[in-house]
Amino acid sequence: MRPGFAFHITHRDGAARRGRLVTPSGVVETPAFMPVATHGVVRGVAASDLKMLGAQILLANTYHLHLRPGEDVVAESGGLAGFTGWRAPWLTDSGGFQVTSLAARARVDEDGVIFASPLDGSRRRLTPEDAVRIQETLASDIAMVLDECRPMAEKHRSSDSGGSDSERQAVARTRRWAERCRKTHKRPEQALFGIVQGGASPALRRESARATADLDFDGYAHGGLGLGETHEERLALVVAANEELPNASPRYLMGLGRPEDVVAAAAAGIELFDCVVPTRNARHGLLFTSEGVLAIRNARFKRDSRPPDPDCVCTTCTSTSRAYLRHLFQIGDLLSARLASLHNLMFYMKFMGALRAAIEMGCFSAFRKDSLERFRRGTPDT
Repeated sequence: MRPGFAFHITHRDGAARRGRLVTPSGVVETPAFMPVATHGVVRGVAASDLKMLGAQILLANTYHLHLRPGEDVVAESGGLAGFTGWRAPWLTDSGGFQVTSLAARARVDEDGVIFASPLDGSRRRLTPEDAVRIQETLASDIAMVLDECRPMAEKHRSSDSGGSDSERQAVARTRRWAERCRKTHKRPEQALFGIVQGGASPALRRESARATADLDFDGYAHGGLGLGETHEERLALVVAANEELPNASPRYLMGLGRPEDVVAAAAAGIELFDCVVPTRNARHGLLFTSEGVLAIRNARFKRDSRPPDPDCVCTTCTSTSRAYLRHLFQIGDLLSARLASLHNLMFYMKFMGALRAAIEMGCFSAFRKDSLERFRRGTPDT
């Protein structure tokens, strides 16, 4: 990796890897989960809260920050660290996923993406060069290349399939865009990660991984997953691509972070994860606990004086009963989402710490089995 960055694998347990990712803004113990701060903020949670919870690195979105407030505004405050107060590692996504999620507003051509701003309807263009320059201006520690993310083709999921025509075209274009990003990137204190695409075809994923690895990025991400494939298909796709990626480089599974997804992908050798699940679920009254998922809006909790999770020491669980938290949700008070988010994020940080410890101690298989059984079983309180 470039000066100021390093990645060291300290322990292995099968394909699972325990490591340390060194950045100019701090060290990330891996595997690590990145809370999603799309607009530069984890909704309802302050930077000081995140540090107290044990978060190590945050993810922000280039597309959204470019639209509002604008990367120049962020730069005037000293980049993401100065603007937000989170003075620790940042990773910025390039906005490539918005090509899919905002397909009705976007058109893709070889030069990049033309889209209508969801704020005022004005026409905007995002090229690979733009994506890199914006991320350099935001001053994140890790930047992502611009990729083309396509919905998965149902009929091209066999191990020997070369993918659909649109998937093959997206892989080829993603590779060309990645090369343009690589040539544009000039910020020495910022790492640049390549992205593997390929739909649901293991063969195409391997081809994309080889082509991306040839460009010699600082790290590599698996993109375009969680778009309709099964849990088993997803794992096979990750394994296939990992076989073609440099063993000494960090690997990142983009946008997927349910506990069962994390532990399965970590077993395949993934280091970095991000997902809106902990905070989005929190806003809907769904809490991750040591026993499974707790649906706190349930009427049975109206007089329940127990903490949301008796095994948790977060601010929410040490000061709030299930009955009171349910009451906050029932009356629609903003404190409900904040308290639930604090708990869910603490759960994720503790979960990742336990996962890292299991790899260190060589008992990851047992940890994985126990975790999957717990979250598939759920809890009678849901």
